[in-house]
Amino acid sequence: MAAEGFRGPMQLWNAFQWSMKGFRAAWRHEASFRLEACLVVVLVPLGLWLGHGGLEKFALILVPLLVLSAELLNSAIEAVVDKVSPEFHELAGRAKDMGSAAVFVLLVLMAVSWGLILLPRWC
Repeated sequence: MAAEGFRGPMQLWNAFQWSMKGFRAAWRHEASFRLEACLVVVLVPLGLWLGHGGLEKFALILVPLLVLSAELLNSAIEAVVDKVSPEFHELAGRAKDMGSAAVFVLLVLMAVSWGLILLPRWC
């Protein structure tokens, strides 16, 4: 008998395919995602190269990936809000603005973390 919640290879493969479908949709329909994905492609290798030790490397690559994750969630929120409420509604606008604010907070965190780690080396 299979353990409760066990996911076999087929379920894992399906989950992977749905994730890739989500990435493709975000790339196709979201300009902010494309910009932030390009940023990740540059910053992750740069963070691995510039970081001294495992913790610095981890910090330098984690935050750009968090930005990308938040952008995916923000885009999902916007898509659901647009589907449920195509006309303007104050709560719909608030939900979209809050999703955008979450991405902004992580972008600030990225700038601060990169600055705190790298600026002391050059100043």
